[in-house]
Amino acid sequence: MEIAILGLGCFWGPEIKFSKLDGVAKTEVGYCGGNSDKTNYKEVCSGITNHAEVVKLEFDPNIISYENILEHFFKFHDPTTLNSQGPDFGTQYRSEIFYTNDDQKTIAEKMVEKENIKLSGKVVTKISLNKNYCTAEEYHQKYLEKR
Repeated sequence: MEIAILGLGCFWGPEIKFSKLDGVAKTEVGYCGGNSDKTNYKEVCSGITNHAEVVKLEFDPNIISYENILEHFFKFHDPTTLNSQGPDFGTQYRSEIFYTNDDQKTIAEKMVEKENIKLSGKVVTKISLNKNYCTAEEYHQKYLEKR
């Protein structure tokens, strides 16, 4: 199993979309890229932590490749809007790929470049090393499935 950590706006919608993909064994929502290894929703929403809302995926690369996950990442959100998705605004809603190894970084760079060509250079998706990932509060996990 491998891990993918992706920021694409509010984490509730993307979590349920990724959970339906063959090869994705587990999803979890959380916060990543911030200044501390501990945070919470209220702090993240304040904008002072530098964390993004993210979906963490555990996936089987024999069933779904990291490249294919990133193809879905670009379908599931608008990578051309800076710090916002739909009605949600703030740095926590940014488009960002958090890689966990050099292979993921290389694939992410290739995929962003490909998407940027398709979208006339308007992609604002950041590529960053996984830093200070924190699991979100329990009430955020599988939020849309619980409703």
